[in-house]
Amino acid sequence: MPRLAALLLAALLAGSVVYWVLHWPHPNRGAALPVATATDAPSQADPAALARMLGAQAAPVADAVVVDASSRFRLTGIIASGSGQGVALLSIDGQPPKPYRVGSVLESGLMLQSVEARRVALASDAHAPVRMRLELPPKQ
Repeated sequence: MPRLAALLLAALLAGSVVYWVLHWPHPNRGAALPVATATDAPSQADPAALARMLGAQAAPVADAVVVDASSRFRLTGIIASGSGQGVALLSIDGQPPKPYRVGSVLESGLMLQSVEARRVALASDAHAPVRMRLELPPKQ
């Protein structure tokens, strides 16, 4: 019995020594510094805010920029059934895509008029001429 107890104590002592040697502090080891990656975008200062902070007077506001309506809409998916019916997955102004059935109003004055295999037609109402067509991106 005493030999077994001595063997267990020696094993515990050896394990403790190994543990503390492996965790011994090294003078060169410090906190890890964050590494900049290619996906990290450098922050940009707002020139207008910087000018106001330095005492510049506000310049008159220019006219609003007119954005082409077709650049606001992005078609990401289609479930088409026969005769122009179906559902389109559309993203408006960079928002997450939402499903729209044929006849659904996307925004005031614009509705989903028809759905085809790879494109959709948008118009002001169901019988009006097509205002714009959106196509799915080409398959890769």
